[in-house]
Amino acid sequence: MARAASGPRSLPRPRAAKAEDADRRERRPLALPLRLLVTVCAFVFMVAFAVVLARLTLHPSPASEALTHTNMRPGSSLRAYLDQPALRDAVKQIGGNLLLGVPFGVLVPLVAPRTRGLLRVLLLTAVVMLLVEFAQGALVTGRAFDIDDVILNTTGALAGYLLLGRRMSRAVHARRPRD
Repeated sequence: MARAASGPRSLPRPRAAKAEDADRRERRPLALPLRLLVTVCAFVFMVAFAVVLARLTLHPSPASEALTHTNMRPGSSLRAYLDQPALRDAVKQIGGNLLLGVPFGVLVPLVAPRTRGLLRVLLLTAVVMLLVEFAQGALVTGRAFDIDDVILNTTGALAGYLLLGRRMSRAVHARRPRD
């Protein structure tokens, strides 16, 4: 016995119809005033972060001048931190360097939408942090270049981008739907 169809059968949809549905689902950009406000706020936070970064990393530390040493071997400082008897010091060093990178991953794609993308954010963060470390090693008393700091800062930027930066940037700087 044949069953009567109770509604339209779902037939395969042509590609053009699928493309239209995808365009409708594509995110629409925020209104221009709101986009400008978010971008300006992100820029202000980025400048504030740069000031904090400079104060934390480029402030001389004459008392620790005898303790500083340059580290060009990835993992060397991490092992030294983890071998310390006080776990608090290791958490402070490793966690602090991770946290220093997080704002890059969140703010850079908001301030400069063309930098959006995992590799771009990581590359920009690595370059900026390398410059900070070079300045520390060459110009600041009691500070030294440490490649592990660059790795940790870049890892922090990765976390910031994946957790928040990508979503925020897409919401603020969504691509306009094609007509």
